[in-house]
Amino acid sequence: MSDFDPGRGFGVYVHWPYCARICPYCDFNVYAAKARDTAPLFDALLRDLEGWRGRTGEREVSSIFFGGGTPSLMSGAQVVQLIAHVRSLWHVAPGVEITLEANPDDLARFGEFAEAGVDRLSLGIQSLDDERLKFLGRTHSAGDALKALDEARGKFRSISIDMIYAVPGQTLEDWRGELSRALALGADHLSLYELSIEPGAAFAFAVKRKAWAPASDDEAAALYEATQEMSEAAGLPAYEISNHARGAEHRSVHNGIYWKCGDWAGVGPGAHGRLTIGATRWAVEAAEKPGAYLHHVKTNGIGWSVVDELDAVGQARERVAMGLRVVEGFAVADVEALRLKLNAENVAMLVALGFVAERDGRVMLTPEGRLRADRIAAEIAP
Repeated sequence: MSDFDPGRGFGVYVHWPYCARICPYCDFNVYAAKARDTAPLFDALLRDLEGWRGRTGEREVSSIFFGGGTPSLMSGAQVVQLIAHVRSLWHVAPGVEITLEANPDDLARFGEFAEAGVDRLSLGIQSLDDERLKFLGRTHSAGDALKALDEARGKFRSISIDMIYAVPGQTLEDWRGELSRALALGADHLSLYELSIEPGAAFAFAVKRKAWAPASDDEAAALYEATQEMSEAAGLPAYEISNHARGAEHRSVHNGIYWKCGDWAGVGPGAHGRLTIGATRWAVEAAEKPGAYLHHVKTNGIGWSVVDELDAVGQARERVAMGLRVVEGFAVADVEALRLKLNAENVAMLVALGFVAERDGRVMLTPEGRLRADRIAAEIAP
């Protein structure tokens, strides 16, 4: 095992845990905003970043990502200060990607975020149908989403929109119509997700009590295949299982760090991070509840509450699972560098079945294989 490879990238993820309303499909670490005093949390984020800097040493930051929760509830001044603090702690790459996830409701602050240095806005539209938006627990209408997109145009280098499909009652024809409208909006990047029923989310309890049933595997597969076909035809081919970009310059640099198994500092309640020091790679997680997070930062100078060392097998499995998500796959040498080998028999079987391809020392999923990504990763990893 080797030292941190800068080619994999180093990023900073800032988790803002508050939301105006918690969506019933969400299982992220989020809390209702209400009338909270956010100053203690903001100060803790600054200190947590300092704690990370003490552990990473000098690194070049290629991405800063504000996620949540709803980071568009932050003020422009808070975003300015966080970006400035990252710049004071590490060397920030020229042309660094700075992404902020935003709800359409917060369009009044888009100008502030752009002035703060955010160059990529990820807009949580989720649907262009008002009834589906109500079902998904969103506070905006389809009209609000279109206004927000108009407000964002010209302010950011890159605009991404999120959409959810396989909503109960949604037919293939319904989704084709909605996706066609979304593709016509001219966004640079689309993240298109199948509605998933996550344990602990409100929707999981609704399904358990049989209030409604999720799409069947066959229905979801048909929707996924239509998504790939239509996006590619519109000039936004998939570069990852759920992500589509209008050219390489609009691919998410930050998510690319995850897929390449780079390192990232994760600050904020419940934020995850990865840190490679010498031959050791750590998976870390900050304390989840804001109060516990504040306590950890105050006591330890960093928000970490869970620290796990990833052994060679754990690292190899992560490299396979994450690398398979992108269309170019992963390099076999990535696994062999850990002195491990792929399950060659299973790789050969999956190639014969048409689910996996091997090319130029890399292993990648075929379009048919992408529907089975998690299972395939488990079958070929050491």
